[in-house]
Amino acid sequence: MASFSARLARVFRLGVKELYSLKADPDLVFLIVYAFSFAIYAVSTGAKMEVENASVAIVDEDQSTLSQRLTDAILPPYFKAPQAISAYEIDEAMDKGYFVFVIEIPPKFEHDAIAGRKPALQINVDATAMSQAGNGASYLQSILLQEAVAVLGSGNIQPIDLVVRAKFNPNLQSAWFTALMQVINNITMLSVILTGAALIREREHGTIEHLLVMPVTPAEIMLAKIWANGAVIIVAAALSLFAVVERLLGVPVAGSIPLFLGSATLYLFSVTALGILIATASTSMAQFGLIVMPVLIVMNLLSGSTTPLESMPRWLQTAMQGSPSTHFVALSQATLYRGAGLDIIWPRLAALVAIGAVFFAVALMRFRKALLAAG
Repeated sequence: MASFSARLARVFRLGVKELYSLKADPDLVFLIVYAFSFAIYAVSTGAKMEVENASVAIVDEDQSTLSQRLTDAILPPYFKAPQAISAYEIDEAMDKGYFVFVIEIPPKFEHDAIAGRKPALQINVDATAMSQAGNGASYLQSILLQEAVAVLGSGNIQPIDLVVRAKFNPNLQSAWFTALMQVINNITMLSVILTGAALIREREHGTIEHLLVMPVTPAEIMLAKIWANGAVIIVAAALSLFAVVERLLGVPVAGSIPLFLGSATLYLFSVTALGILIATASTSMAQFGLIVMPVLIVMNLLSGSTTPLESMPRWLQTAMQGSPSTHFVALSQATLYRGAGLDIIWPRLAALVAIGAVFFAVALMRFRKALLAAG
């Protein structure tokens, strides 16, 4: 028992040393503060998936009461006020990117609609802006159809009244999704970078030789780096959730934040071990950065935080089950969005523990070899 207590004490003191080393590195401190404050706010408010202030033009060849009603129905904040153009200006205006949508109302549109001939409107879409193009076309179709039914009468109303309710995000604001996913992605990024940079820093500053003459084992050195850097990230993530996500952005968190932070602790064990593993294969900070960049890109883009995992090929879904980020994103979404409890997310937590154990074992083996080579 005394031996175990002594090991814990050594791990604790080595971790405190890591905290002092991190404090003495202003670049990494700035990165942590930036990633969990301004970066969360900027991405959540700047990168929007919903339609907002899309430019629209109207080619009104009917000049009727109905065509004017359709024009007046296109309102902010989804769309800018429609601009009237002629049919001859459509190609040039869209080629120059002046408008995302151009609506063409044919002659005698109101007359044919009243006569029951079912005239057609044409919506030209600049699909280079894919998100706005797809969603905006659906919005315009719904707006124009509702307005036409309101003017022409109830004969064209569908027999089924479909009511859709969004439980977590009733107004379907992309910022509510983006803010929380950005916190998760930044946890992944900083966990790998901080632990890997800590090991590279030891090697570049020559302090790795000091560790070799101390009565510490490679496992204790790794655990110290994991708990010290992991604690910093957990504190930063918690402050970001309370101050930036909930207060500044006004995003309500439906589930238990303590359960999320506890799950994040297990996740940190996996990704910090991955950071050390990558650092053992690097000879310098520059090489570490080149290796870690594609790893982080794959983990973030294919984990389900950007696009649903179900939309990916089956083989890729299976391959990504070996990444800890896939399980962490799934359990985080279940916890923070849907209020899931431990009884629902425990299989994901078990997967995190298993993957973390593999990463830690491989990283420890390579770290031991690196220390032997240095000695």
